[in-house]
Amino acid sequence: MVSPPHEAMHRIFQHDPGLFSRVSRFLGVDIPTPVKATALPTDLTEANPVERRVDTLLRLETADQGPYLLAVEAQGKKHPDKPASWAYYTAYLWTKYRLPTALLVVCQDHATAKWAQQPVSCGPPQLPTLTVQPLVAGPHNMPVITDPEEARADLVLASLAAITHAAEPDVDAILKALSTALRDAPEDVAKPLVEFTAQGLAKRPAKNLWRNLVAVDLSFYKSYLAEEVRDEVRAAVRDEVRNEVRDEVRDEVRDEVRDEVRGEVRDEARAESRAEDILLILEQRGLGISEDVRSRITHCTDPELLRHWLARAVTVPKAEEVFEDA
Repeated sequence: MVSPPHEAMHRIFQHDPGLFSRVSRFLGVDIPTPVKATALPTDLTEANPVERRVDTLLRLETADQGPYLLAVEAQGKKHPDKPASWAYYTAYLWTKYRLPTALLVVCQDHATAKWAQQPVSCGPPQLPTLTVQPLVAGPHNMPVITDPEEARADLVLASLAAITHAAEPDVDAILKALSTALRDAPEDVAKPLVEFTAQGLAKRPAKNLWRNLVAVDLSFYKSYLAEEVRDEVRAAVRDEVRNEVRDEVRDEVRDEVRDEVRGEVRDEARAESRAEDILLILEQRGLGISEDVRSRITHCTDPELLRHWLARAVTVPKAEEVFEDA
């Protein structure tokens, strides 16, 4: 599965094809600024071989040196098969379009960048035949842009700097400078760069800082990043509200139950008092009270029945006759 950083590292060159000429000075070469750029199909599959696709492919035209092709590959880790694929890409593109072909590999860690920039030949040592040595942009050579004014001068380069330094200690300062510079940028300029930067940071710790800077603090447009934060906040608020409502309902139910229990306890107290009155009258009249009679009277909770027994207790000749006609 293609990761967000992978997409950000090469699609940013589709967004601003002139970025390559500005990046090239950090790579030790001088590439003219293109006067025209055309995105070409990335499918390099022939009739029979297996499918092969380059990440981004651009046709760049210059005023003095004419057109050339730029293939951009995002590389997240070392892969022993990649140099052969890159050799295929450049040879195929050169054959198909008959144009000079440049290969740029964008990395986010020093080890991968060092591996990618090593020349690899397809022939034996004494007959190299075809040697592939791509230009490599990564944390080892991309600028650390921590000045908002410098970031404002080239917002796309500042975004690429943040992406390539995503795992570096300097990334926080780069992000703060970029977010400050983006405050004054039009929405159509700022929005894609915020998206590219967010994709490039992926799940790294700096992603949280970036979200706070652009989705919370700046809030200069609605984006998936802002919506992502809103969804998380909405979920947290929903939990808080659910707990509050649960507490409110619990309080309401507690009040209702308290009233019900208070009524039940009041009835029980009245029943106990009436039962004591019945037993007291029978005792005062000198009537014998068996355990069955006493138990039946004390365990009765029906106030009307107890009232009836109380009236009969005054006149019955035997305690057992209290229950007759009940």
